[in-house]
Amino acid sequence: MNRSLPPLPEVLVLAAGFSRRLGKPKALARVHGISLIRRTVRLLAAFSVRQIIVVIPPRSARYRAELRGLNVTFAENLQRADGLSSSVRLGISRGRYSSALLVVPVDLMNLRRRDIARLISRWRASRRRVVAKGFADHAGTPLIVPRWLYGPALRIAGDLGLRELVRRLPADQLVRVSLPSAARDIDTPLDLRNARRRFVLSDPSF
Repeated sequence: MNRSLPPLPEVLVLAAGFSRRLGKPKALARVHGISLIRRTVRLLAAFSVRQIIVVIPPRSARYRAELRGLNVTFAENLQRADGLSSSVRLGISRGRYSSALLVVPVDLMNLRRRDIARLISRWRASRRRVVAKGFADHAGTPLIVPRWLYGPALRIAGDLGLRELVRRLPADQLVRVSLPSAARDIDTPLDLRNARRRFVLSDPSF
């Protein structure tokens, strides 16, 4: 008897930020021989049956070169000066026909496959809810946005991304999941130096 495969959300990677605090594009920063953008997309490829949507700055030949050979589709954010929300809106508009979107920022240097698997597992059990990294009353990315939230998400503005929208959700519409490997991101030169000092596997098959 044929059984349908477990559902997977479409995957959206946010990589169009200005990286002002770092002083250079964080997506292209290399940690142990691999750029953050390539590491992130390779890690997420195991959870996507469709092309991964990657939001990038305009005229970004280096971003495209970093992802050569991977199953991605690019969305150039011409309004990225409007803040993170502009990338979220663009990504959601590209994935608007999907039942849900897994939204992942590009700068989670220690993100592990097992934590993404945990996030998706919780979403499969609660597919009408937002499932997000979080604890107590905090929630953030990575997160999975169900289709019913696309409309409100397309109206967000500023540099908070989905954070404020998710924060206002009733408790019965939000599931928080502990994702230890998503605790650290790269925002500053010190973050990047510290990441390079640590032993971080460049192969995301873990």
